[in-house]
Amino acid sequence: AFPPRNLSSSHPLQSFSTPDNFSPPSSVQTHFKMGDEVYDGAIGIDLGTTYSCVATYEGTNVEIIANEQGSFTTPSFVSFTDKERLIGDAAKNNAAMNPKNTVFDAKRLIGRRYDDPTVKKDIESWPFTIIDDAGQPKIQVEYLGEKKEFSAQEISAMVLTKMKEIAETKLGKKVEKAVITVPAYFNDNQRQATKDAGAISGLNVLRIINEPTAAAIAYGLGSGKSE
Repeated sequence: AFPPRNLSSSHPLQSFSTPDNFSPPSSVQTHFKMGDEVYDGAIGIDLGTTYSCVATYEGTNVEIIANEQGSFTTPSFVSFTDKERLIGDAAKNNAAMNPKNTVFDAKRLIGRRYDDPTVKKDIESWPFTIIDDAGQPKIQVEYLGEKKEFSAQEISAMVLTKMKEIAETKLGKKVEKAVITVPAYFNDNQRQATKDAGAISGLNVLRIINEPTAAAIAYGLGSGKSE
């Protein structure tokens, strides 16, 4: 699995598990069907504000997986149109033509309330609409000819689904487990919301770890250190 089980975050969370009968919404389900071979390990996902990447850990080797464009990073963008939903490079490429319905920076919203000063400031610079839903910020877009509202967790889940599919294409197996990195400054609400996004995408998030911790682990692996 990735990373070794004895690692822990400096902001420990109580255990979070996906219910046995959980099925991700059709909007984020992958193309895999039940019965496909399941990958034994866990993938590592760097869910970034602007770009995300995914890696596998086998033995002592970490492999960052390229997407269908051959890039090791994928834009954390989701674009909604009258006909389809685009994620990643296709979404970013559509942003100039469809700014009000192309969502990015979901990481800046996740786990925050609408009245958060940071959210208020960000709203002024975003081309898409943010509404107040009982104190929670929701992203409002036009999708398939209708107005739709999505939480930051749901948008992040779409990006996570894309990263999961990139890994599944490379591995040829269904992926069910993941470790996700977050900034060291994320509070417990933001960390739990990130885990929730993972659950929505159909992933069992084994661990949330700090980005600096992940960097230190990568350095240790590269230098041959086991601790």
